Amino acid sequence: MSEVSRSSEVFVTVEGISRRFVPHVSLGDRIAAALGSPLEQRAVRAVEDVSLSVRRGEVLGLVGESGSGKSTLGRMICGILVPSAGLVRIDGESVMSGGRRPRKTTTRVQMIFQDPYASLDPRMRIGDTIAEGPIAHGLVSKADSLAYVQHWLRRVGLDPDAAPRYPHQFSGGQRQRIAIARALAMKPDVLVCDEPVASLDVSIQAQILNLFLALRQELSLTMLFISHHLGVVRHVSDRVAIMYLGRIVEIGTADAVYTDPQHPYTQALLASVPQLVLEDDKMVSFKPIPGELPSPMAPPPGCHFHLRCTFAQARCRVEPPVLRPAGAQAAACHFAGELQFTR
Repeated sequence: MSEVSRSSEVFVTVEGISRRFVPHVSLGDRIAAALGSPLEQRAVRAVEDVSLSVRRGEVLGLVGESGSGKSTLGRMICGILVPSAGLVRIDGESVMSGGRRPRKTTTRVQMIFQDPYASLDPRMRIGDTIAEGPIAHGLVSKADSLAYVQHWLRRVGLDPDAAPRYPHQFSGGQRQRIAIARALAMKPDVLVCDEPVASLDVSIQAQILNLFLALRQELSLTMLFISHHLGVVRHVSDRVAIMYLGRIVEIGTADAVYTDPQHPYTQALLASVPQLVLEDDKMVSFKPIPGELPSPMAPPPGCHFHLRCTFAQARCRVEPPVLRPAGAQAAACHFAGELQFTR
């Protein structure tokens, strides 16, 4: 895949990245195979040949249904998962080492997870949680760690005297602030935010989003913001990438993608957002996308979306589309820019 670049100042580069999960072969399966029974192994194609770039200081939103591969892509960019193919670079530096046992080689990218309670060790005081990484990587000495922790607690809007407390003593929004402080304490250049407000109340979501926007300006952060909430992504993102079954199907500025979608899947996502409007004295809530997301173990040939697309033609069933310019963005559709999509 390729992306239409809007700037030469590229900071994060993802080149042809893929991830396949191969099921573990049990001892029973091996014995059965040795006795002549067929052994069928089908890999889960979570991410398939994705290329994109993020400029320094930019927020790129990543949107798609559950199972589209958003979190897997984010974890590979962060260095938590090893790609099956492809490379991730930050300012020209590879995130993963080579060889038979690749490992993360940089602390310049950090991740904030969806569930802060699950990502925080319940047996550790939050001060120890925040200080553990910086001490291990020599960013701060153990003697100065308390002042360092209190500094980051203040930056995320928490009482600095709360450092000796445990995660269960905080609310959901406060725990997410702790997770943000832990990530920022590593002084990253890039933040990967995986559904960071999905588990929070609406009022708390607004507080956390405003915190992200403030920290982005103060610290000049580059961010990948993963979410299924279209309104949230538009609010925080400069550009938006739409992902479907492991592939990027559309990418462009937030305004362009939301006001003039060029891919049928993007148009269907926008149409599925609940809207409380009256039509002929009947309440219309939303228009769900027809069908279900195909299995990543056996994705359909050609365009992955053709089974659910009202515009699909014979070409879509056999030829995978590539990202190409369409309007002010790029879309992976054979007929992008030619068909008039309606909301």
